[in-house]
Amino acid sequence: MSHRTITALEGFLRPHVALGKSRLETLCLLIVGMIGARTVSLGHIACERGGRVRTASTYRRLQRFFQHVCLGEDWALPLLAGLVGPARNWTLVLDRTNWSIGSREVNYLVLAVVTRRFRVPLLWTVLPRKGNSSAAARIALVGRYLAHFPASTIRVLLADREFVGAAWLEFLNENKISFAIRLREDLRVVTEDGCALTLFARLKGRQRSRTFRGRLWSKHKDGTLFEFAAKRLPDGWLVVVSNLPPRRALDAYRRRWAIECMFGDAKTRGLNIEDTRLTCPRKLALLMAILAIALTWAGRAADDLLGKCQAKRKSHGFLAQSYFRIGLDHIRTILRSEPDVPRQTWQYLAPGNTKNQRVV
Repeated sequence: MSHRTITALEGFLRPHVALGKSRLETLCLLIVGMIGARTVSLGHIACERGGRVRTASTYRRLQRFFQHVCLGEDWALPLLAGLVGPARNWTLVLDRTNWSIGSREVNYLVLAVVTRRFRVPLLWTVLPRKGNSSAAARIALVGRYLAHFPASTIRVLLADREFVGAAWLEFLNENKISFAIRLREDLRVVTEDGCALTLFARLKGRQRSRTFRGRLWSKHKDGTLFEFAAKRLPDGWLVVVSNLPPRRALDAYRRRWAIECMFGDAKTRGLNIEDTRLTCPRKLALLMAILAIALTWAGRAADDLLGKCQAKRKSHGFLAQSYFRIGLDHIRTILRSEPDVPRQTWQYLAPGNTKNQRVV
């Protein structure tokens, strides 16, 4: 990578990241090297630097960055919001990704934003153990979002079957957050007339779809009544609980799959986050922040490259390349042929623009 590339990116990030010159330069090395090498492995990123500096020295410098740098847990949020665009009518998706490093488990709980051309993580929590997240962890994560943006910026929050619970749904409803969350068929639901049955029993014999009002069964007899919408799939039922009209909830839930695609961008189809050997929660949180900036850069580069044009589609109707891949390939080509960072992308981080994101 060119020294001019690092210097240009450093100039754009300096007003937004509270780091000294040396640490900020290392951060830029990580962002650019991650995209150039298509991996988060520090050894491969060190090789991307080039020049007369020894690779071993660069590698040790990257290691020290993770050892000593301690930024706030939401330090990257203004950068991500500045690149994605104004926070209004965002579709948020909550999901979890995990993998093993030897006997250690890496487990991220991620809140991502999905737009027409972006699918990037906004906030995340490194869970202390493997397995599902608790309602308290989910509430804390969404609470961090609400500390920076009003609930009116959320068009709908989507989540899969593991993110259920009466307390969790009540929290979302009380904070006026529209949601559509899928349910397991073995969950017990209490309808308006007080009848308690599992979803499997309630939907048995139904041909296509059904909607009704009810609440998740819990020890507390009282609770808010939500909308339940069920649609038959080839391998079972898709059942969604929501505080939106049933048909609108089912339509919105179709976008939940975007976060699975985002995890693919972060893993084997993109930047290979599973190559890391970091296991410390603080370091893993810092790594995800840097990765999120790289993912958002790729999405913004694709958006700037295509403009109002649409990406090419194949005969089956799906994109020939995702917006992430279009942006990633474009950046890697630019970095190798033209040493200057694509300035248009980072102009979105001008102080005036990020202030308009209402981040406090």
